[in-house]
Amino acid sequence: MNAAQIERIWYSGAPVPWSLRALVPLYRLLRAVARLPYALGLRRARRLDAPVIVVGNLTAGGTGKTPLVIALVDSLRERGFHPGVISRGYGGKLRRPTLLDDHPDPLQVGDEPSLIRRRTRVPVAVARSRWHAGKLVLERRVDVIIADDGLQNPALARDIEICVIDGERRFGNGLLLPAGPLREPARGLDRFALRVCNGGSAQDGEFLMQLHGEVAVALDGATASRSLSSFAGGMVHAVAGIGNPARFFAGLCAHGIDVIEHALPDHHAITASDITFADQLPVLMTEKDAVKCVAFATGAHWCVPVRAQLDAGFHDAVADALRALRT
Repeated sequence: MNAAQIERIWYSGAPVPWSLRALVPLYRLLRAVARLPYALGLRRARRLDAPVIVVGNLTAGGTGKTPLVIALVDSLRERGFHPGVISRGYGGKLRRPTLLDDHPDPLQVGDEPSLIRRRTRVPVAVARSRWHAGKLVLERRVDVIIADDGLQNPALARDIEICVIDGERRFGNGLLLPAGPLREPARGLDRFALRVCNGGSAQDGEFLMQLHGEVAVALDGATASRSLSSFAGGMVHAVAGIGNPARFFAGLCAHGIDVIEHALPDHHAITASDITFADQLPVLMTEKDAVKCVAFATGAHWCVPVRAQLDAGFHDAVADALRALRT
């Protein structure tokens, strides 16, 4: 069963095959087994010497966590904090704890940590254990740690949890993996004091987040940036290896661009053949994909950075919660 079929089952009302439904009890069992030692007190979540904010979601795939992490870093710095970021480095090859340098290799450390490091320049570390990653960023004198993903992982103690929701797709068919997109039952949403709705319409208790991207940046470094509106009326190839490629394609179409869609799996290890086409049309891609293409990009390749916009009340709520921890 390919990704497109799974997408239709999870989010478009296609019937759920019995083979997927039959695996849901197994998923429940594995999830319960993983949490049991913590529930019985046999293991305890490990705590770091700084407050930890976990940014995650209830569903498999992308919901906009990375743009939110970047926005959080910027807002916390504006409010006098010194944040660092930790991640498991999904999609990367490295298995040892690693502190990213100024030019991280996404094939080694993962595309999302690479993007966060390039955009923010704050300390970013990856490790299979987020606690070990946290120990690394603490060496850089950070006073708050943001964990990119990990809501369902009980191993790391956290002080603030932020759940990101895809405002358009929400929770799909409402079923647990693999019959549906849910990592845990949607009723678990109530436990999060901070809930962010990415696009769509925010529901009660949710902060609305909008992603804005108006500029295309040339990957070859030799061509001047262009406004997305300058592509209007023309045709482009659009490449997206993210959790919800349709969001990226729709954003380009909203600028009047005629899009040839190329959806790739999330965290796909992009090669030159993935972004090379026989015609001379421009190729636009997400910033997360672009960090993996710089080495072989040409003048035809452009990335579209996005910024997350949220009400100042959200950022104030996070900062106030951190200050309360100090008292």
